[in-house]
Amino acid sequence: MNIKRSLVLFLSSYGCFLFGQEKSIDTIYIFDSQMNKVKQFHPIKIITPSEMQKNSSNLSELLRFQSDVYIKENGRGAVSSPSFRGTTAQQTAFVWNGININSNFLGQGDVNNIVLFGYDQIGVKAGGGSVTYGSGAIGGSIHLNNILEFNKGFHGSLFSEVASFGTFNNFVKGSFSNEKFSFKASVNYAVSANDYEVPEYVTGITPFKNINGRYYNTTFNVGAAYKIAHDQTISWQSQVFDASQHYPIYESNGNRTKYNAQTLRSVISWDVNKENLSNSLKAAYTEDNFQYFSALNLPKTSGAEGKNYIFKNDFNYFITPKINFNAIGEFQVNKAQGYATGIGTISRNVGSLAGMIRYFVNKDLRFEAGIKKDFVEGISSPLLYSFSGKWTPLQWYHVSASFSRNFRFPSFNDLYWQPGGNLDLKSETSSNVDMNHEFRFGDFKVNLSPYYMDIKDLIRWLPTPYGYWAPINTNNAESYGLESQITWNKNFGRHGLKINAGYTYSKSINKDTQMQMTYVPLHKAVGSVDYRFDFLRIYAQGLINGLTYTTTDEDRTKAIDPYVLLNAGVSADILKKYTLGFKVNNLTNTVYQTVRDYPMPKRNFSIYATINF
Repeated sequence: MNIKRSLVLFLSSYGCFLFGQEKSIDTIYIFDSQMNKVKQFHPIKIITPSEMQKNSSNLSELLRFQSDVYIKENGRGAVSSPSFRGTTAQQTAFVWNGININSNFLGQGDVNNIVLFGYDQIGVKAGGGSVTYGSGAIGGSIHLNNILEFNKGFHGSLFSEVASFGTFNNFVKGSFSNEKFSFKASVNYAVSANDYEVPEYVTGITPFKNINGRYYNTTFNVGAAYKIAHDQTISWQSQVFDASQHYPIYESNGNRTKYNAQTLRSVISWDVNKENLSNSLKAAYTEDNFQYFSALNLPKTSGAEGKNYIFKNDFNYFITPKINFNAIGEFQVNKAQGYATGIGTISRNVGSLAGMIRYFVNKDLRFEAGIKKDFVEGISSPLLYSFSGKWTPLQWYHVSASFSRNFRFPSFNDLYWQPGGNLDLKSETSSNVDMNHEFRFGDFKVNLSPYYMDIKDLIRWLPTPYGYWAPINTNNAESYGLESQITWNKNFGRHGLKINAGYTYSKSINKDTQMQMTYVPLHKAVGSVDYRFDFLRIYAQGLINGLTYTTTDEDRTKAIDPYVLLNAGVSADILKKYTLGFKVNNLTNTVYQTVRDYPMPKRNFSIYATINF
């Protein structure tokens, strides 16, 4: 059954759309079994591999220009964290093939220690999602998905890029599939001296140079699926990642440090898709290790090793063609061992049970209600819930709304780091209200998404009278605003034109002080124009970032000033198998920063080639 026929099923039998999508394994297999269900009620921005190549420096650059997320980056390629709708990095969930991969130590994901290439799609979902994706899915979630296709034969491609600052980026992938078996593998290697200069930005008495900014990373992805029966598939997906980031310093005789990270992720899934039910049973193992070196040529100063054993079952049943029941159970064993961090040998059990009912009244109206209870060893967790609905009152207008309760439980560093760890911490909780209005006028599509969040028991690290910092549940916060998106796509014979524009207003305040939260720009706008003529493609990207406070008292002298960035690129397809391209980043040579005192590169260039075979 192909995708087109699945869509026909939806038009003819309303709720069977979900069933139709799940039966489409004859054509395509997506490892995140919840993704298609979530898309029925919430907008998700999907970024394809061709879009990834426009911002191939790293995942930070991609999200900065192609999403509403604000990215804090301590200089290009260094420590980087996301902010969804004015929330913190710990309130953003990274989901790899349906598995939450936020660090057990930090409770977040370092964006520059998550590889850009090797995924078949990247999904960006704003709004709460803890009922489906667990701890940390308060502000939003970023989904890193792999897809396996059947009966497609052999395909391969090679991408190679040379860029400013001694940067080299290489990615190769290959796949083979027949009616019963599918296999895909890829390797990515990126390295950069990263020694850019910003003469206009003076630190002390010296113009800024990104000394000791070198980084490299290597990634290997492999996936396979086999149909043991027409309605059953066994699949496997693994990723190995190794990286090193050197921390920038301001003076050439300063102390040079670095941070090494290694991750291993592997998931095996047994999927059953029958006439009115489906079940996805997953067993996963993830490993998250890091080492900090206070001097490049000395042994590690500190570090930690984390291992997670995960079992997850997703059962989906159509009671009637209009009523769908979904139950999700998950159990994890989180293990960790620290080195010179005060963290000893730790083991924690985490479990959860969730149930959801979806009611498809007709093809224009649907509802979903969900409830979930987490069981975290040693930590009290709240009862979570979500209510969603989507209605199409007019052919050109869709409206959806959701209300949810979400949470984040304390990380290992929050609890056990010494000195400072606090075993009495409570989980952060939030109440989220989201709406989305979608208008379609011919080739135009407009989305308007107002939202509101009330967050309680924020965990913050603060100085103590004893001379060290410690985490405590402190002030509450609220965040509200508007996300908007306009797209226009038109083909004129051999010509094609696509325009995207988005604007975000984010008001996120500490309810005790009524001050804007740090590193939350009040205004952000992104846009792109893509023009295609036969074998030639030209694109331009723009970003406008508003005033961004870096201190809790809204000190204007320490704030990041507004800035405007432009990128542009051109590529040509040659003999249908080869692509040559050229890109210019920061076309206007703007001096800007996303974290105070860490300026980003000025104008820089790259050339790349792609071979398909």
